[in-house]
Order: sequence, then C-alpha cells, then structure tokens
Amino acid sequence: MADDRTGHGHTTAAMRRSGETRSRPGDETVPRQAATVVLLRGGAETLEVLLVQRTHAARFMAGVWVFPGGAVDAHEGEGDAAHRLAAVRELEEEAAVGGIAAAELVKFSRWITPREVSLRFDTHFFLAAAPEAAVPAVDGDECIDAGWFAPGEALDAYGRGELPLVFPTISHLQQFSAFASADALLEHARGRAVLPVLPRLVVEGEVARVVLPGEPGYGAKEA
Repeated sequence: MADDRTGHGHTTAAMRRSGETRSRPGDETVPRQAATVVLLRGGAETLEVLLVQRTHAARFMAGVWVFPGGAVDAHEGEGDAAHRLAAVRELEEEAAVGGIAAAELVKFSRWITPREVSLRFDTHFFLAAAPEAAVPAVDGDECIDAGWFAPGEALDAYGRGELPLVFPTISHLQQFSAFASADALLEHARGRAVLPVLPRLVVEGEVARVVLPGEPGYGAKEA
C-alpha cells in the first residue's frame, strides 16, 4: 500500500476515525450537498491555510483537522449560489470569520464521497483570502481548535502523526504546496476548470484504500 501522504491509501482505522462506514454492495446513498472554505493568508509573500479540529464526539471525521465547512441548509436553495451561501455561513459558525461575500469566493474543486461509504457528501471547495482583521476562533463544541498552517508543514506534521488528516484534506494540501503565495494560488484557481472528483474506497482484506480515477484499482468491482 502506498504511503498515506501521497493520498493513495488509508487503513481501515483511519477510515473509522473519519466516521466513514461502508455501505452494502448495491446500497448506494445519495450524497448531501456541502461546501467548504479554504481560507488563505500571506498575500504575495507566503501561503498559509486555516484548519480547524473537529470535536472527538463528532459522528463524521471526529478529531481530525479540516477546512471549515458543512452541509447546505434547505433555506439556502440550490446550485452554485446555495453552496456559496453555505460556505460563508460555515466559515462564520466554525471559525468566527465573517466579512467575506459569497460572490467573492473562488471555486477550486468538487469532491464526492465514494459510493462505498454510507455517509456521503457532494462538497464544493472554495478559496478566499482572509480579511486583514480576521482572528479565527472556535466554539469549543463542534470545533475545538484552529490554526494557520503552511501546506507542506501540515503534511509533515501529519506524517509524524501529530496532525490527524483525512484524504480530501491531504490531497488539497498537496496541491497547495506547489504555490509560493496565497495570491499565486488564487490566480491559478480563477482560471481552473472544476470537474467533480469521485474517489473509490477499495477494501483488500483488513485494509481500505482510497483510489482516485485513473489510478490502479479504481475500476475494480466491489466484492
């Protein structure tokens, strides 16, 4: 199995920690619409992203560090506008950061939880530059800690076992590591074509691997 830091594999223990449980073959759950904000700081000089730690009592992704986000509420409507409203709301609820207009968010990616998982989300990831006066804070209930991380430093901490992360966060941090500044990442994202990514959860004995389209094993049939 490839090293987890490459984004190519997770043990079953890691999958349980994230709150992901496998559905029965043929029993596919419809994903719930969700939105996430990757808050950036550093301008033209550096790049740091905001991560929050979810409570250990959470049903989904308990104890792991994630970008602020959550499900779209019914009153927020449908489509891109609804995802943007949900992203701004979740950023305020989970990190106490306001002052960002929904229309100013830059869409970066769209990830759909594997069909093999029972608790599924269709998540739209947005980028936003942090307001200068922003001081992130958590409520101690849904999220219990927050911090700014350079993408490479977060991945190194994960590799040392100091920062619990899950597959989509790892994959995004790996992509962000290619950029020297927040401005450079935002400029790249503005010209980026966003297509849905649907990983697969492939179980081999006691090991569960997350596999992306085009990687070996992605087309394997579920047992």
